[in-house]
Amino acid sequence: MRFQLFFLLSLMFMGCQKTVPRKPIIVKSGTQIKRSIAINQQIKALEERQILELIKKDTLHQYLNSGNGFWYFYTKKDSSNNKTPKKGDLVNFSYNLKMLDGRTIYSKATLKDKNYRIDKEELIFGLREGLKLLREKESATFIFPSHLAYGFYGDLEKIGRNTPIISEVTLNSIRENNEN
Repeated sequence: MRFQLFFLLSLMFMGCQKTVPRKPIIVKSGTQIKRSIAINQQIKALEERQILELIKKDTLHQYLNSGNGFWYFYTKKDSSNNKTPKKGDLVNFSYNLKMLDGRTIYSKATLKDKNYRIDKEELIFGLREGLKLLREKESATFIFPSHLAYGFYGDLEKIGRNTPIISEVTLNSIRENNEN
């Protein structure tokens, strides 16, 4: 009887206590993320200095800042045409990719003409935004920092990690999106 009474009292006593959750063994401080941010900021600043130095040395062209983090100049401009591609339009364009020192990575012949549906398909951010600046039959040379091109991984073939690139682009045609 004493055993039963003892058992009953201890059961009631344990039922009244609050359960305290265990604390995690490993506490993450975010140090790795902060370090990664700092490294990426350094890379971006270095690339920006390289690009601005290239622009400063090029006295033949008038560079424009895109407002999206890249620079460009027109090699062929058509002021009479106001039509630029809009979301969903199908464009055909040709382009090449070069290193900042001018060495060709991929020629226009290698890359061939591309069809791209504006903002509906995958394309590096810089080209995606650059195409929207061009009118039909216009050409421009774009300078993209790596984070707007192939970024940390490169293209896993000829473009290395964190490589800013130059791209000469010609917008061959725009076919308007007829969907409602």
